[in-house]
Amino acid sequence: MCSYCIVPFTRGRERSRPITSILDEVKQLRDQGIKEVTLLGQNVNSYRDLSEYSSADNPRPKSPTNLAKGFKTIYKTKLGGLRFADLLDHVSASCPDMRIRFTSPHPKDFPDEVLQLIKERANICKQIHIPAQSGSTAVLEAMRRGYSREAYLELIQHIKETIPGIKLSSDFIAGFCGETEEDHLQTLSMLDLVRYHCVFYFPYSLREKTHAHRRLKDDVPHDVKLRRHEEISVKCRGIFGELNAEAVGETQLVLIESDSKRSADQWAGRNDGNTKVIFNKASLPVGGDSSCSGNPSVGDYVAVHITESSSQTLKGEPLFMTSLQTFSEDMIHHNRDSHNTQVLNR
Repeated sequence: MCSYCIVPFTRGRERSRPITSILDEVKQLRDQGIKEVTLLGQNVNSYRDLSEYSSADNPRPKSPTNLAKGFKTIYKTKLGGLRFADLLDHVSASCPDMRIRFTSPHPKDFPDEVLQLIKERANICKQIHIPAQSGSTAVLEAMRRGYSREAYLELIQHIKETIPGIKLSSDFIAGFCGETEEDHLQTLSMLDLVRYHCVFYFPYSLREKTHAHRRLKDDVPHDVKLRRHEEISVKCRGIFGELNAEAVGETQLVLIESDSKRSADQWAGRNDGNTKVIFNKASLPVGGDSSCSGNPSVGDYVAVHITESSSQTLKGEPLFMTSLQTFSEDMIHHNRDSHNTQVLNR
């Protein structure tokens, strides 16, 4: 349990729903036309179904939890049950044209089987939220996060090598108990090293009943917290802008979510990496077939050619309506053809 976290005191002990219950709900949403679901939990990737169903089906009933390299937990290791990789596998396989996201995970629970599933399944978004909270080992110890700066960065490197092009997001706290200026600089340097596509950051606020409230001193002045928070903000905006600029020229699959807030003549949606994409409303070919067209609506997938970027959003030209499976298959063929062309031209 993290020293600053009040959630366990308000929600009680962590518990996992039976996998059959989750699958039934996801399929019901699919049948209603829903195109994206988010698997949600206080620590979603520590999921463990110990129900009667999982006991009969589980191929590894007595195997222990596999933590990521360099990570530890204060909790007793549990045995058996279906894990998060099993849940992700079942949900992904049952709804191949539905985007799957999950949040909020803990960095310690990222075994290779989870990463391989994200890499291999087209409908599991290539975007991972992986909270760091601080770039300083000393502060991470005070937070009781269970890992060092070095272990976290090693995990990030492993994720990037396993899933090329992965988009990462994170959480950071500015001005935690005992945080020095050097600790803060280590957080800024971690932002530079990892280059997240999205970061949620907050000045530290003490919560009663927590370990930090009982054992630590909230000794960073409020104005210092705000200044460090602003420095994180400036750093992040710069990185976001650079990363989004790299997307200009790409064709991305966008799931329409709503009208654009700035114009009723534009759609707003999100790409696989969870970045907002804005594009004009128009009648579009269906599946790239110019003889068949339609007007997209909320819940439709559209292929969009990205033409502009800012630190927060992308803008583009809509090309055609499609499905997640069709777009993924087309991209595989396109990448294969591009590779073959490069080989022939050597």
